[in-house]
Amino acid sequence: MANSAVYDESKVKTLSSLEHIRLRTGMYIGRLGDGANLDDGIYILIKEVIDNSIDEFIMGHGERIHVAIDEDRVTIRDYGRGIPLGKVIDCVSVINTGAKYNDEVFQFSVGLNGVGTKAVNALSSHFRVVSFRDGRYFEAVFARGVLRSKKQGAAAREKDGTYVEFVPDHEIFGEYRYNLEFIEQRLWNYAYLNSGLTLYLGKQRFESRRGLYDLLYAEVGDETVYSIGHCRARQLEFAFTSTANYGETYFSFVNGQYTSDGGTHLSAFREGLLKGVNEYFKRNYSGIDVREGMAGAISVKLQNPVFESQTKNKLGNTEIRSWIVNEVRSGVVDFLHKNTQAARKLEEKIVQNERLRRELNAVKREARDAARKIALKIPNLKDCKYHLGDKGGDRSSIFITEGQSASGSMVSARDVYTQAIFSLRGKPQNMYARKRADIYRNEELFNMMMALGIETDIEGLRYERIVIATDADHDGFHIRNLLLTFFLNFFEDLVVAGRVYILETPLFRVRNKRETVYCYSPLEKEEALQRISSPEVTRFKGLGEISPREFGQFIGENMRLVPVNVKSIKSIQQTLGFYMGKNTPERRDFIMENLI
Repeated sequence: MANSAVYDESKVKTLSSLEHIRLRTGMYIGRLGDGANLDDGIYILIKEVIDNSIDEFIMGHGERIHVAIDEDRVTIRDYGRGIPLGKVIDCVSVINTGAKYNDEVFQFSVGLNGVGTKAVNALSSHFRVVSFRDGRYFEAVFARGVLRSKKQGAAAREKDGTYVEFVPDHEIFGEYRYNLEFIEQRLWNYAYLNSGLTLYLGKQRFESRRGLYDLLYAEVGDETVYSIGHCRARQLEFAFTSTANYGETYFSFVNGQYTSDGGTHLSAFREGLLKGVNEYFKRNYSGIDVREGMAGAISVKLQNPVFESQTKNKLGNTEIRSWIVNEVRSGVVDFLHKNTQAARKLEEKIVQNERLRRELNAVKREARDAARKIALKIPNLKDCKYHLGDKGGDRSSIFITEGQSASGSMVSARDVYTQAIFSLRGKPQNMYARKRADIYRNEELFNMMMALGIETDIEGLRYERIVIATDADHDGFHIRNLLLTFFLNFFEDLVVAGRVYILETPLFRVRNKRETVYCYSPLEKEEALQRISSPEVTRFKGLGEISPREFGQFIGENMRLVPVNVKSIKSIQQTLGFYMGKNTPERRDFIMENLI
């Protein structure tokens, strides 16, 4: 029997807090990424610093925050009270140090774990902090969490506040690039959630007078069934309206933190909406009919928020449910009493939803009967073992592929525990401007919906990620557009929640006897050709041409995924109409202008 490694006192290590952050980065900031995704680590670092400035504003100090980005260097300056000069080094380098443990100083703080700026410090190759207080300053400069220099002195011309400058460490993050659109989106959220605060990104200004009303209006625009309802109290603010879209779309926040996966505050908000509507109309409408097509935003302030992960995507506090339900119910009733035209439009929308649901139920029965006759299992689905909600299911993905040849390599190469394959039999139907009932009349799209588990609502989703995996040719791009049209038309909340991705696979393989390079663009191919001597070049025309042995690395740990993002939900129908609607002179002109 082989000897196992000796396990004794010498093998037990104690890491410093900052060493632990660098070794286990994901525990502190979630994913790393290269800047292509809104939730990549380089944006979380910016958020952690700005959160401290927001906490100052919430407590009544500092109405301006300036952010600047110069390639990989980020600077953030607020005009709050400034860190106490004698504690600057501790506050940015010693875990569990900060004033946010003191309820008298910070009542509704986002960063209650005392980790935020320490993580930024540990994960930056350069980190500089300067605190200005009462005409004096204290400056500390760090490299990867290690103090390099410090100084202090008079600063009579500087207003109180804190200045932070950092460069995310390329040793940790690799090559990355900031997408300013993602940063602008975060700054707008800060502005909407903090009326009276002005933020700057360079010369660009972000401010909001009406809070969540402005946020919801920016998302849905003028295409609403009735005017936006808006209520604001000390610890709760919400806005709501109905649209012509399918499903429900919500934006939820806790102490300024966007909770992309919702939580108890969002479920209480939805319950309060239903109770308020039924109380006003003295009816017993179902939640499905009241909330179909609804868009809403809710923000709560809590002294002790409990999140289900370090990255704070989902709120877990259960004790807040009853008061949120009651305040929302009361606010909805008050809005409808004061806006009788909006109340009439809402009732018409609910009645229309009821009628469409009855029609849909009849079609559902026919589709289910037909499905039962075919088979008990879903055709063309190679399922995986773990699903969303299971232990290990948070890594689950379903790949939607075109044809049996494309899925063949993936089925052989996949991880059977966390990767499922759904194979399309050809081009799916264009579902733009169609009714939800049409899904049930289309066997393939019906099967795909059932495979995903989203027939009733997206809370039934069975996979963490939906990955569109089509060939990199004209037919593949067309199928990709048809699938995106399906999701955006009927399940836009899946896209808004960041569940839908596009798989990138290589276009070329360049190799010789010693080295193989996979290239995802013609530019990468040219670079490989210059580096590799006597190369053999293969052009992959479709996924089916990549062998299972090769394919494993393209859907493994280094899988390249492009997230499908929506700038605002009001632009969805306009965009779909232009690209997927009837042929128009405008679209013909666009094609002619862009035809290569």
